[in-house]
Amino acid sequence: MSNELEKQAEELEQTLQKQLDLLKRDSEDWLKVGGAVLAGGLLAYAIVKATRKKKNKKTQRALEVLEREGLLDKDLEEKLTKPKKSSFWPSMSQRLLILGLALAKEKYFKDLFTKEKADGKEEEGTF
Repeated sequence: MSNELEKQAEELEQTLQKQLDLLKRDSEDWLKVGGAVLAGGLLAYAIVKATRKKKNKKTQRALEVLEREGLLDKDLEEKLTKPKKSSFWPSMSQRLLILGLALAKEKYFKDLFTKEKADGKEEEGTF
């Protein structure tokens, strides 16, 4: 009886080790994707910050010129200094969505169709 328990314990340990190895391999893929997304986000944030600073300097110069010329009033100053809503983040989320779909298609759909052919169930799917 103890022999069976030892064998069963050994099999469970091997199964657990295989599952951990599989989890490590899968998590490496997710870490790479997450790192790429994080790096892209930081790069995009830095670009937005850099362009915003340039725009603020140009706006300040324009305000100084208008003030010297006597053409600056409260309405015009408010229009020039009022922050505008950025359309960057919605476009960024759309790009990330497309990137995610492309990765999912590459990783999962390829396996889906190869498994069907390997099983001998060649069915035509309509998309």
